[in-house]
Amino acid sequence: MSEKLHQQDINNAAWAACDTFRGAVDPSQYKDYILVMLFLKYISDVWNDHYETYQKQYGDDDVRIRRKLERERFLLPYIELKDDEGEVTEKFVANYYSLLERRNENNIGELINIVLDAIEEANKLKLEGVFRNIDFNSESNLGKAKDRNRRLKQLLEDFNKPQLDLRPHRVSEDVIGNTYIYLIERFGADAGKKAGEFYTPHKVSELVAKLANPKAGDRICDPACGSAGLLIEAARQIDGNDFALFGMEVNGSTWALARMNMFLHSFDSARIEWCNTLTSPALVEQDKLMKFDIVVANPPFSLDKWGAEEAESDRFNRYWRGIPPKSKGDFAFISHMVEAAIEKEGRIAVVVPHGVLFRGAAEGRIRQKMIEDNLLDAVIGLPSGLFPSTSIPVAILIFDKSRERGGVNDMRKDVIFIDASSEYQSGKNQNTLTEEHLDKIVSTYKNREVINKYSHLATMEEIAENDYNLNISRYVDTFEEEAPIDIAVVQSEIDVLENELVAVRAKMAEHLKELGL
Repeated sequence: MSEKLHQQDINNAAWAACDTFRGAVDPSQYKDYILVMLFLKYISDVWNDHYETYQKQYGDDDVRIRRKLERERFLLPYIELKDDEGEVTEKFVANYYSLLERRNENNIGELINIVLDAIEEANKLKLEGVFRNIDFNSESNLGKAKDRNRRLKQLLEDFNKPQLDLRPHRVSEDVIGNTYIYLIERFGADAGKKAGEFYTPHKVSELVAKLANPKAGDRICDPACGSAGLLIEAARQIDGNDFALFGMEVNGSTWALARMNMFLHSFDSARIEWCNTLTSPALVEQDKLMKFDIVVANPPFSLDKWGAEEAESDRFNRYWRGIPPKSKGDFAFISHMVEAAIEKEGRIAVVVPHGVLFRGAAEGRIRQKMIEDNLLDAVIGLPSGLFPSTSIPVAILIFDKSRERGGVNDMRKDVIFIDASSEYQSGKNQNTLTEEHLDKIVSTYKNREVINKYSHLATMEEIAENDYNLNISRYVDTFEEEAPIDIAVVQSEIDVLENELVAVRAKMAEHLKELGL
């Protein structure tokens, strides 16, 4: 029996496949080709493994086996290639191995597209539209025919390694899902500023999910879900599968990554919509916003041209507290999240740039109204350098609608401020948070604990006195006084140093004299 594959071996083999594109294709683009190929290899191996198992039970009854596999998970259909007269020239299963056999064909890019289209068409409920934004026959992305064919042949061969034998008896779904997330993380580091379109660092996602604290039975939504890492972390906080996941993503290729990510983590029923959350949200029921127990997000920071001109006539009335400035969409996302949370119950955790805490004008008025409505529960400052896309420090805001009148926490009238900006693990290109850092933040928040130079429990009166400015330094005093200088001690040290200097100069003079200098 084949040995189980280790997570690191799969990660390394998948990452090595990227060598085919490095230097020739931008990381923000070649991530799609690598991740789609990993997805195709995985579903092909799962299909083959299960097909062989059912062959022992049903013999060569291909139709019966296929129907059973389709009901259980998905279908890999047959493809028929025809000549100009319409005669079938080839028939093969739409999977990775059929493409590997044809890797030397001059139209291999076109064949990959045909296979992906067929898989998508056969699995519309789960995969419709997932591959529409990627073209393996693109000259602009992959080069002219000769170079493109060479790269695609190499890519197919790269995924034919023993370390990427992804049959279920060799590797669990968790491992494949982790490899997918690992690759997205590595692509995020390589893509720089473009990484913010699809990636939130794993530890930040884990922290947001823990602070949101979802429970069994919850409906969880990320209205700016990227590749869905934050949704997956939220799901991991719940024992069992009693939850429902929802997301919205405006970028088509990133939306496709999210759908595949859900599939690889066995969250096939997750509803991930391709839409603009701020101007045309698709998570709607009876012409009203869907409501969720948990709403989490790391939306794009200070998004310009987010749709302010349409906000005044917003049919969901999300901006009734005020319309954010057209050049900064932070409070547009926050407003949407607050309105999408269940009244008197829902919880919101959102990553924001620090400007959200103190900027005035329209943002200041919206912030004040949300605080006066007793929605704000916590302000948590994080270290700088956590994101590959920006070096600025960020904060997490937690809003709790159970603090509304009639909610179980409506008597809570304070806000916990946590300054975790100086506690992190330093990295060469990017800082990170450890489990200890996460545990301290989460424990301090849950217990609403006051820790000297780390956290402070602010009253509403105190926040009002600060003109509803949430700048953390106004509430958490991290100033360290310098120890008083003892002049006598310092003078004594200077005297010692001067005496040592005299001795060194004398010895130097002796050496120079011996050398005749």
